[in-house]
Amino acid sequence: MSSLIPVEAALSQLLELMPAPTAHEELMLADAWGRVLAEPVIADVDVPPEANSSMDGYAIRAEDLTADAILPVSQRIPAGTAPEPLQPGTAARIFTGAPIPAGADAVVMQEETVEEQQGVRFTAAVHPGQNIRPQGQDLEAGQSLLAAGTKLSAQAMGVLASAGIERVSVYRRPRVALLSTGDELVQPGQPLAPGQIYDANRFLLTGLLQQAGVVSIRTWHVADSAAATAEVLRAAAADSDLILSSGGVSVGEEDHVRSQVEALGALQIWRIKLKPGKPFAAGQVSGTPFIGLPGNPASSLVTFYLLALPALRRLQGMADEPVCGWQLPAGFSRDRPIGRDEYLRVRVENGQLVPQGNQSSGVLSNSLQAGGLARVPADSCVATGQPLEFLPFSLLSG
Repeated sequence: MSSLIPVEAALSQLLELMPAPTAHEELMLADAWGRVLAEPVIADVDVPPEANSSMDGYAIRAEDLTADAILPVSQRIPAGTAPEPLQPGTAARIFTGAPIPAGADAVVMQEETVEEQQGVRFTAAVHPGQNIRPQGQDLEAGQSLLAAGTKLSAQAMGVLASAGIERVSVYRRPRVALLSTGDELVQPGQPLAPGQIYDANRFLLTGLLQQAGVVSIRTWHVADSAAATAEVLRAAAADSDLILSSGGVSVGEEDHVRSQVEALGALQIWRIKLKPGKPFAAGQVSGTPFIGLPGNPASSLVTFYLLALPALRRLQGMADEPVCGWQLPAGFSRDRPIGRDEYLRVRVENGQLVPQGNQSSGVLSNSLQAGGLARVPADSCVATGQPLEFLPFSLLSG
């Protein structure tokens, strides 16, 4: 494992480590936002179930509308009522969403009519089918609506509701054990002793996990000793679907996570061709997938988005959909190439990508003003105006 693994290869290997979910549950549709379908959904009915009016106006037979014709009104059809068949030579007052009466083949909007004492006069040309939504225009019975592996959005919930779907089968949310390593870490609200820092990564990663749809998160603070690290790893493996650690995977004498993962399971990925985020690690502990993020907060942020998040999506049963950003011109230049893919925290200014503040892996505050990440490929320089791939945080968060 001495050579650095390219990011794309690391992601491919990481996804292979993630087991497909099997446990699922049935939920009421109202409670299923953000959940991942375990089974495909098929429409049972046509939508709309019968032809209806797209306008307030009058339902007629187009052939009855001769020049200067005035048609008497034979019935009134509000939405939600069952109409009588349309009598030839008459018009039916109809409202948006109301079913089209048998015999009618057009709806004339009320703005193109004039009420007369004898009935209704029509002021514009009429053709069959106008202003009528045909049965099944949106959905047809038997049509596949959503595939298994689809994450339910608000739009998806609306479509399912329109088809009368009351309940859906979804995968159980994964349980994640979140480990913060280091004797120097202190929880916010506690006084800092010399050499200590507040544990930002626990809260950063908790938020990112919740944003990714994980609600079952158990957190541990791991002391800098091999025995303490092994004890926590054993407990986490027995009680979670994924172990996610922050720190302890580098090469320092106090970095015990990597060695204990190897002792209790296997480490398949270590050190990737990425800046920030080189000391990324992944493997398994007693059969439970393990992802080790670097301890520096910017490195944790970048590696979570690029690697841990796709793995979490696989654990949730979501279909693999690579995130593809778009090309924007660089608003900076750099004449010194580095040997790793670099992801800069950037803002978009005047249509160009501009690095946001200090790019040190220990600086997290610039992510507040940054709009996303810009990729500078390994071993390449950057010229002002050169297109770079831009990955907005909103796109990465999905």
